[in-house]
Amino acid sequence: MRKYILLITLSICATVMLMAQVDRSKLPEPGPARQVQIGDYESFKLKNGLRVFVVENKKLPRVAFNLVLDRDPILEGDKAGYISMVGQMMRRGTTNRTKEHLDEEIDFIGATLFASSSSIYGASLSKHKETLLELMTDVLFNPTFPEEELEKIRTETISGIKASKDNPDAISNILTSALVYGVDHPYGEPSTEETIENIEIQDIVNYYNTYMKPNIGYLAIVGDITPKEAKKLVNKYFKKWKSGTVPSHEYKVPKAPEAPIVALVDRSSSVQSVIDITYPVELPIGHPDVISSRVMNQILGSGGSARLFMNLREDKGYTYGAYSSLSSDRVIGKFSAGASVRNEVTDSATVELLKELNRMKTEKVTKEERDLAVNFISGSFARSLENPQTVANFAINIERYGLPKDYYANYVKNIQAVDYNEIQKMAQKYITPENAYITVVGKGSEIAEKLKVFGELKYFTMYGEEYEPVPADIPEGLTVWKILDNYFEALGGKEAVKGIKTMKTTMKAEVMGQNLEMNATKAAPDKSYMEVSMGGMVATKVVTNGEKAMMEQQGRRPPLDEKTTKETILESSMFPELQYKEAGVKGKITGIEEVLGSEAYVVEFTYDTGGKVTNFYDKDSWLKVRMLKSAEGPQGTANQTTDYLDYKNVDGIKFPYLVSQDMGMFKLEAKVESIELNVDVDQSIFEIK
Repeated sequence: MRKYILLITLSICATVMLMAQVDRSKLPEPGPARQVQIGDYESFKLKNGLRVFVVENKKLPRVAFNLVLDRDPILEGDKAGYISMVGQMMRRGTTNRTKEHLDEEIDFIGATLFASSSSIYGASLSKHKETLLELMTDVLFNPTFPEEELEKIRTETISGIKASKDNPDAISNILTSALVYGVDHPYGEPSTEETIENIEIQDIVNYYNTYMKPNIGYLAIVGDITPKEAKKLVNKYFKKWKSGTVPSHEYKVPKAPEAPIVALVDRSSSVQSVIDITYPVELPIGHPDVISSRVMNQILGSGGSARLFMNLREDKGYTYGAYSSLSSDRVIGKFSAGASVRNEVTDSATVELLKELNRMKTEKVTKEERDLAVNFISGSFARSLENPQTVANFAINIERYGLPKDYYANYVKNIQAVDYNEIQKMAQKYITPENAYITVVGKGSEIAEKLKVFGELKYFTMYGEEYEPVPADIPEGLTVWKILDNYFEALGGKEAVKGIKTMKTTMKAEVMGQNLEMNATKAAPDKSYMEVSMGGMVATKVVTNGEKAMMEQQGRRPPLDEKTTKETILESSMFPELQYKEAGVKGKITGIEEVLGSEAYVVEFTYDTGGKVTNFYDKDSWLKVRMLKSAEGPQGTANQTTDYLDYKNVDGIKFPYLVSQDMGMFKLEAKVESIELNVDVDQSIFEIK
C-alpha cells in the first residue's frame, strides 16, 4: 500500500511542478505550419463527360458514391419551389420499382440513398456496392414521377410554409434573402403557397430532361474499393448515360443599398426581435481574399469566443448568441451579423452589433485573437481530413472551380500566414454596415421608433414586399372583454361554461419515440391536478388548490415564489379567462395576425404580477387558436407557443382535441383521449403538504 501512496504522491508532485512551469494566462505560441497531407485520389473521365474521382480507403468495409451536377442557379418564377421537389420525386418510384419496393431493397442491404435536383448519394457495405449502384442508377435514369406523390410533397411543403410564417427566424431568413438578392434572383425568390400550388408534373419532367446530364457531372467514389474496380463499375452503370446541352443562366449582380435601410417585419405578438445586418458580397470561391476574410470573420462572429458573442451575450446578456458569417459563392455571396434579443433591448443590441462591425475596421486585432482564430481554423481543417469523403470533395472543388492543384495542400500554411494588417484590410473591404439592410422581425409598436436612428425605416412582409403600415382593421367598439364574451359564446355559452364544476381529461402524445400520457383533473374555480407519465412512471406533477401551487419533477419539488404561484393557479384553472377580471388582469388588442391559415385577433394580457400571456382568437369562429407565453431567463426571454386545434363538442361545450406545443427543438402534439364533465372528484388530490 505504501508503494501505491508513493506513486500517487510523486504523480501529484510532478503535475504541480509542470503547472508551475506553464503560464496559463497566456495563449501558447503557435508552432510552424504543418505540412498537410491530402490523401491520394485517382480520376478519370468517361466519353459522355462524366468526371470520376476515386479515393481508396480500407479502414471500413464501406463505400459511398456521390454524384454532383454543376449547373447555374435557376429562377423558378411563379412556380418557385419545384426544383426542390425534383430529388424527392426521383426517389418516389421508377419504371422497375415502386417507392415501397425501392425502400425495402435499400433497407435490406442496410444502405442509404438520397437524391436532390443536383445530386444523388448512396452508401452501403462494400460487398453490396453493385446492388447499391443498380438501385442508385435506377433512381437516376428511370424515375416515373407519380402524380399522387407530387400531391403528397405539395401538401408537406405547404404545411412547412405555413409553419414558417409563425417562426421569427424563418421569417428573417426569407426576408433577408429577398432583400439582399432580390425576388427576381434565384437566391432571393421565395416559395409561397401559391407558387407551390402552381407546380405540375411536367415542370419536374422538364427539369429532369434538361439538367440531368453527365457532362456537368462529378462522381466521387470513396471507401473500400480499388480504382480498377471503380472504373469497371462506372463504365458498366454510367457509360450509356447520354450527354446533352445544358443551358447557362446569368443574372444581374445584386447591389447593397447606398445607405442603411431598416427593414421591419411587424409581428404584434413578438416578445423578441430577430436582428440581421446584411448585404451582398462579391467574393468568388477560390478568390485570394477567401482565406484571410475567413480569419477576420472568425474573430468577429464565428463562435463562442468571437467579439459579437463576448459582447452581446457574455458582457451585456442581451441574447443566447450573436454571430456573423461571410460566404463566398460563384454567383454572389453574403455578409450577415445578428442576434435574437428581448424587445426592450432591440435598439441597444443593434448599437452593439454596429459598434463591433466598425471596431473590426478601425482597430487591429490582438495577437491572442489572431492566434486563436488561426489555430481554430487550422485544427478544424486538419480534423476534416480524417473523413476520406473530404479528399474527394477537395478533388471535385479543384476541378469544378478551377482552383490551383495545391490549394488544399497549402491551406493551413496560407491560414497561418494571415497577419494583423491583412485581417484589418479584409474588414475594411468586406464589413460595410453603412451600406446594409438592418432587418428586424419584432413588435413594431415597441421597437419601431427606436430603430429610426439606424437608417430609413421601412415595413416589409416576410416575402420582401414593402408596404405602408396602417392600423389593424379592428371593428369599432370591439374591446378585449367583448372578444372574451364572443369566445365563451363560441364555446357553448358563458353560463354553460360556468356550469362546469369538475373536469377530467386524458391526453396522449409521443416525443422522440417515447409515449406520454397526461391526466388532468380540475375543480372550479381554481383547483387542478395534472400529471405527465412516461412508460408508466410519473415524470411531472402540478397541483393547485386556490392558495398554493406545487410542481414536482422526478420526485423533486423546487420552491415557487409568490409570482409563480399566483400565475400557476390562474393558468391551471379550467377556463383562465373566466378569472381575468376578478384577478385584475389587464388586456390589450395589439393587432391581427394570420394563425393556422386564418386571421386572429391578438390580445395581450398582463397579470397583476407583471407576467404576460398573448392569446389569439379566430376572427370568424372566435375560438382561441393560439397562446404565447414568455418567461424571463438568465439569457433573455424564452417563448412557448401552444396551438389549439380540432375543436369538438362535449356535452354542449367545445374543447380542442389536439394541442400542439412548440418546444424549440421539436413539437409536442397531444391528442385528447377523453373529456368528462361534472363527474365526482376526490378532493384529496388537491391537497398540498
